Amino acid sequence: MIKDKRVLVAGGSGSIGSELVRQLAPNNKIFVLDNNESGVFDICNELSDYWVKPRVGDIRDRDAIKDLFEDFKPQIVINAAALKHVIYSHLYPRDYIDTNIIGNLNLVEEAKRWECLEKFVFISTDKAVSSNSIMGCTKRASEIIVKCQGKGFCSVRFGNVIGSRGSLYTIWDKQVKEGKPITVTDKRMQRYFMTIQEACQLVIEAAEESVGGETFILNMGEKKNIYELAKKYNHPIEITGIRPGETLTEELMFEEEKERAIKKSKFFIIQ
Repeated sequence: MIKDKRVLVAGGSGSIGSELVRQLAPNNKIFVLDNNESGVFDICNELSDYWVKPRVGDIRDRDAIKDLFEDFKPQIVINAAALKHVIYSHLYPRDYIDTNIIGNLNLVEEAKRWECLEKFVFISTDKAVSSNSIMGCTKRASEIIVKCQGKGFCSVRFGNVIGSRGSLYTIWDKQVKEGKPITVTDKRMQRYFMTIQEACQLVIEAAEESVGGETFILNMGEKKNIYELAKKYNHPIEITGIRPGETLTEELMFEEEKERAIKKSKFFIIQ
């Protein structure tokens, strides 16, 4: 697997980023970059027996990115830093553009300056396919940016990650605990789901296997109906209606990508 590398994990205190740090720390040197100071402290303190170093900073800050690359000279860069909530992207579009596009571009441009770089992995979302939301559009734009870099650069697309911050089950569990109805936007809504462990496996495999320009997607099987999942709680359900940017269903690939996708083990690879 990935061993004896200098790895920069941007967004390293988030749900996916922190699990990547945990999995990679035993065999590598890791720099955790995140603007969440408490989150950076927690993951670095948890892994204090390993070479895991903190940098409290923002990928939107070009000077911070430049300093970090000059100090650490990462061989592998994983960008898990993002704003991800669809409904907020329609309230504050500039913030999502600055983080999900400009912030990623800052990392890409700095990474291109260093010959030591071997792999760059950008974490995207299946919402980039429909691009119905501003968040999805920002992720799609960054996929294209990464794809154009060629050798060593790739993207991975996630479905909904079970157990991540703000994910479906964490919201429902909290609602049940507080004695509130479970909220479902529409009885017809369907989504793909994956675990944090599956998500991290996808990122690590992409970092290992990427030649350049690929998009890696986990084969998550059939989409799940959200209303049917909610019924398993045996708890009152409230239908709230679809919010701006949301769609009834989501796809993993564009139609033309489906024609080119190569299935390998549990993954699809789009060259």
